[in-house]
Amino acid sequence: MTPDLTSYDSIIVAVSGGKDGLACLFALLEAGAPTDRLELWHHEVDGQGPSFMDWPSTSPYVSALARDFGLPLYRSWREGGFEREMLRKDAPTAPVLFESPEGLIRAGGQGPNGTRLRFPQVSASLTTRWCSSVTKIDVADRSLRGQDRFLNRRTLFVTGERAEESPNRARYAAFEPHRTDTRHGTRRRRHVDHWRPVHQWSEAQVWDSLRRWKVMPALPYRIGFSRLSCATCIFGDARQFATIRCLDPARFDRLVQYEQQFGCTIKRTVSLEQIAEQGRPYAAALAAPELARACLSARPIPTVFTPAWELPAGAFGQGGGPT
Repeated sequence: MTPDLTSYDSIIVAVSGGKDGLACLFALLEAGAPTDRLELWHHEVDGQGPSFMDWPSTSPYVSALARDFGLPLYRSWREGGFEREMLRKDAPTAPVLFESPEGLIRAGGQGPNGTRLRFPQVSASLTTRWCSSVTKIDVADRSLRGQDRFLNRRTLFVTGERAEESPNRARYAAFEPHRTDTRHGTRRRRHVDHWRPVHQWSEAQVWDSLRRWKVMPALPYRIGFSRLSCATCIFGDARQFATIRCLDPARFDRLVQYEQQFGCTIKRTVSLEQIAEQGRPYAAALAAPELARACLSARPIPTVFTPAWELPAGAFGQGGGPT
């Protein structure tokens, strides 16, 4: 279903820079969403600090996307990002900071003391796979709850989860009240719906959406990565980690050192060094060293539009280029 987009005062599109979030934006525009009510939200995984898990080129890409489409962009992050939470010892989870039309707002940080000292682990549970909840989901929730501009108004929160990505995501509802919704409350009423417009889309439909709008996929897709998650995502396979070890050995070595320090690997039973040894770098990354270097650069990106759109090397999980 497509909700009545004109009934909302604000339509928020969560954009990581990945293909699915972009497809959500284009689906909204094609459905006639009022552009003066649209805004883009981007969560900075590394908390605006030095690159540790995220791609340095992602933030400039999202900036160019917002600029090209003339839409406001609001960033949010957990103070200290992924690394601070991973290194948390007898301390509360750090506060969240988020941009708003009124300026930067800070929330939280007064929770109970706790200790992590390990990487998040591959799991359907967001308690075990804490990276998603700590650096994205909870950050978005605090951003919604922390702004009075959403009180006594209707807000649509749009995200790009797709059913074919995983059995867990297949169980998501395409349309439902958002976690922060308090429309039936007695005080501080906030009507927030959550819509996943591309939930039933195939990957081919997503890429076709980018092709129609002539929007260049984010740089990591073009060197073989099939998803724009963290550069060193815990779900990464042997080829991904082999590629990161080749392109950014300092980052790879840092992760290995943390594994040794924690006595707990990202993959539980095998170390990153062992995983990388089992794979080979993506051919597309080796064939385009300048493009690979651009993935690891925070230099501004002039535009996301391209007159000669091509399916990226990472499409459909190929890693070496389309056939």
